[in-house]
Amino acid sequence: MTSNRDLLVMFRQHAMTQQDIDKELSQLNNMLFTTERLDNFVGAHEILDLNRYKIISNPVEIKKMIRQKKLTKPFVFFNNKN
Repeated sequence: MTSNRDLLVMFRQHAMTQQDIDKELSQLNNMLFTTERLDNFVGAHEILDLNRYKIISNPVEIKKMIRQKKLTKPFVFFNNKN
């Protein structure tokens, strides 16, 4: 899996070899790839619709909102459940 992303990574160990750094970056990339999947995002978020005073937790509705090019109403927010 290849990724095109810019990362700034700071290491505490001064004596890391290039192979160790590559391994750390590969593991970080795998972790980010997993957490950035749509299903994981949907599971960790809900929609706060302040126009209708509703909290939407339905995964299908959240995916519809994410896929919209432009939100149609103001005061509709994605809220992380954490």
